[in-house]
Amino acid sequence: MAGHSRTGWSAVPADDQRYRPLYARLLGLRFVNPGGVLCFLFFEGAVALAVLLALAELVNWWAVPVLPMAVAVMVKLNDEVAERVVHSAALVPEQERDRFRRQVEPVVGRARVPHTLPGAMVTTAPARWEPADAPSPRAGRPARS
Repeated sequence: MAGHSRTGWSAVPADDQRYRPLYARLLGLRFVNPGGVLCFLFFEGAVALAVLLALAELVNWWAVPVLPMAVAVMVKLNDEVAERVVHSAALVPEQERDRFRRQVEPVVGRARVPHTLPGAMVTTAPARWEPADAPSPRAGRPARS
């Protein structure tokens, strides 16, 4: 971490920084990259919600500036958490990451699933009335299609 500057960890390239929405630039978001519609919902949606709640007299009018600020604080906090996760993941050695990936990978085709029919049980073991050394009558029959 000592060798990386603050901008070195940024997930948004410097060239694309000027095309980001104003909301994301004002908050200084580096790891959370909301688009224009999401930034609109974060700010204008929070203002509209606060105004509607105030008009319905569910909250006081002070909620109109407080609700968008609370949303902005939560978005910035989410960005900080994402930064810490990226930093801690970068500190994990590659060998540990590979071991974790092997443990998490799903195993396909390893489990035996018994084939059952509704109301009947199909088995390869001889029936109780058949002698164990006699050939099974099911072995010679062709499969139905």
